[in-house]
Amino acid sequence: MYLRINRYKASSHLIRRVFCILPSALCLMLAAFCSPVAAQLGAPQGNSPLYSSRPYSPSAPSGLPTALEGVGIDQKLNQQLPLDAVFHDENGAEVKLGQYFGSKPVVLSLVYYDCPMLCTQILNGMVGAFKVMSFTPGNEYEVVSISFDPRETSALAKRKKETYVNYLLDSKRAGAEKGWHFLTGDEANIKRVTEAVGFRYRFDQSTNQFAHASAIYVVTPQGKLARYFYGIEYAPRDVRLGLVEASENKIGTPVDQLLLYCYHYDPARGKYGATVINLIRGGGVLTLVGIAGLLLALRRRNSSTALRTRSAT
Repeated sequence: MYLRINRYKASSHLIRRVFCILPSALCLMLAAFCSPVAAQLGAPQGNSPLYSSRPYSPSAPSGLPTALEGVGIDQKLNQQLPLDAVFHDENGAEVKLGQYFGSKPVVLSLVYYDCPMLCTQILNGMVGAFKVMSFTPGNEYEVVSISFDPRETSALAKRKKETYVNYLLDSKRAGAEKGWHFLTGDEANIKRVTEAVGFRYRFDQSTNQFAHASAIYVVTPQGKLARYFYGIEYAPRDVRLGLVEASENKIGTPVDQLLLYCYHYDPARGKYGATVINLIRGGGVLTLVGIAGLLLALRRRNSSTALRTRSAT
């Protein structure tokens, strides 16, 4: 009898310790798993005049240098791209933008190929994200880069494509060259796309260059803008989650679904952030499951002990 009482007290003490420790431990584990994505280099702050979720007002002073007046990006989530806009691909063939849509989400970038600095950094950031992701251009998604300089040619686009596809290609991404398209076009068609995206830029005659902001865009298979990612470095997890959501979960894994439960896209910041309420809910569910499992294990152990005691007597 004394031995049974001591075992009961020990079990009760262990259960109390689990109730105290298990919730905190599980919540910490979940929070670590769903930790906020690190800030991207060049990502906008909440009051940045270059990045806005509201329409641009030309009369509002921005405090920017004259060369940057009117330059920026206005988010137009769910805006339809002009899929009938006509361009030329890197081989000089006439194409419609809609040829790259229909079944897969698309990563879109607006650059110009002779850009001496910022556009190169945008393309570098894209390659850096793509190489980390397990998705491959042409398989799970398409990539479309459009030059907003109407003076640029398909020959220049082809050289630029060769450079970046060579960076991207490896044994795991064979055929990626078929999924990344470098387009050029006339001013009218370029303007239709840039206005739909909310991409505002201007040409500086004194430097013979374009002033523009930096971002890439995730677009649904139907051609609607789904996600804006700012800066020149793009977190692979953000891009992947953006593609999964844009595809309506037609690509990705159960792990992506778990991450999307923990992360929500923040349009103001142009990135995914942890959702606290979902972390709390997830921690609560895991805590209940852990306690139920522990109680079941203790019950089985006590039953086995009682059976052995009766057998011994």
